[in-house]
Amino acid sequence: MFKNARLFRLGDPLGLSASELEDKLADHRFKPCGPLTLSTMGWTEPLGSDTTALVHGAAGCLLICARRQERLLPSSVVAEMLEERVAEIEAGEARSVGRAERKQLREAITAELLPQAFTRSRRLMAYVDTVAGWLVVDASSERLADDLVSLLRESLGSLPAALPQPANPPASLMTRWVSQGHGDEGFELGDACELRDPKDTQSVVRCRGQDLAGEEIAKHLEVGKQVVQLALDWNERLSFVLADDLSIKRLRMADELIEEGGVAEAEDALARMDAEFTLLGHEMRGLIQRLETVFELPQPVSSEAVPW
Repeated sequence: MFKNARLFRLGDPLGLSASELEDKLADHRFKPCGPLTLSTMGWTEPLGSDTTALVHGAAGCLLICARRQERLLPSSVVAEMLEERVAEIEAGEARSVGRAERKQLREAITAELLPQAFTRSRRLMAYVDTVAGWLVVDASSERLADDLVSLLRESLGSLPAALPQPANPPASLMTRWVSQGHGDEGFELGDACELRDPKDTQSVVRCRGQDLAGEEIAKHLEVGKQVVQLALDWNERLSFVLADDLSIKRLRMADELIEEGGVAEAEDALARMDAEFTLLGHEMRGLIQRLETVFELPQPVSSEAVPW
């Protein structure tokens, strides 16, 4: 269900039930792009189009989903048509086209082509852990996660949420794990990592399918490179790649865990999604609590004390 996890600490408890959050999100339900709209974003059903609810609750977590749609209008197409229009004007009227007129022509061409442009949609899943006080977003980039957080903040009126601020630098700790050949309690090293020279950010080494305790990795560490991404296994239940900003990629639940949770035995697709989300919320809560301890994440500060 989730392939990525970007974490946002909530300054205050959400304080909303699933039905109350549903009412808040309903005013920002997804609407398709209009003829002259470049992009639009709104809330849609997290369990798919066969359902109507914008919020699904399980294991103390509230699952939500944003849908972003954008029109695909390549800048090269606009530029080519612009040059054709400019050439016609200059040839027909024996004058040059200035910068201001070029801008007006570009805007006119864009308005002309937009209604004909194809649209592309993307779904962004997220959930609020009302027990632990975290917002978890399934986004592969910081920009996409910020888009969802901004939409949620707009829907709720306010949302005191911030990225984790570890007191124990993740790159330093992950580098120590690789150098010693094992992680702290609960974490086992995988077979992939990314190393970077802190003095030269262009000096990057990416390794996959490799023994991280081997001599090749050790040589990179000896010359001062740090581990900025690391494949890990959490208690033989979750596997993922952890980055130095504490974002998570390639998140996967162990097959044994899925079997234990009865996901495959669910009667239909909706029941399977509910069972999978219940498992995910429970296991991620344990993982995040461990990350809080290992990386010394500060406890949330009430929004009354912090200007959000």
